[in-house]
This record gives sequence, C-alpha cells and structure tokens, in this order.
Amino acid sequence: MSKTMTGKRYSIDFKEQIYVLSKQGQSVTKLSSEYGIPGDTIYKWIKELKLIDHIDSDTPLNQKDKQAMQKRIEELEMENEILKKATHHFD
Repeated sequence: MSKTMTGKRYSIDFKEQIYVLSKQGQSVTKLSSEYGIPGDTIYKWIKELKLIDHIDSDTPLNQKDKQAMQKRIEELEMENEILKKATHHFD
C-alpha cells in the first residue's frame, strides 16, 4: 500500500504572485489568512524566490549570498535523497 502526500501543491506563478504581494508590503500574516496558506510556507517561498531574484539581477553575488545558496542546495539535495529512499521503500 502506498501513502500519498496530503500537502497541497501550488504553481510557480501562484508562488510568484504571493512573493510580489509580500514585496509590495503585504504581511505574511495577512497573505496567510487571505489565501489559506501556512505562514511558514510563504516564508519559504519568499526565501527561495529572493535567491532567484538576486540571481536574475545583474548584481554580483557576495560571499554571504553564495554561502546561503550553497547551504540551500545541500538541503535540497538531502531532501531529494530522503524522498528517493522513501519512494523505494513504498514501491
């Protein structure tokens, strides 16, 4: 028997819309209650999309940004490995 994720998935366009609203000054609390999304999820999207914004800009990355990006990459790689192992376990 396989288990399914109960979390809701959101499109990148929707995440970007929430990110833009936060950049325009709407609080995470307001966005969370208005859209029914946990605040932690919104904070995660903001953090990830800020990195993308920075990469897309013409500004060079400083050492702190590079370290933050490397740490995030390592976290994502670890999550992927865990998910791969879990997938094999439920097959």
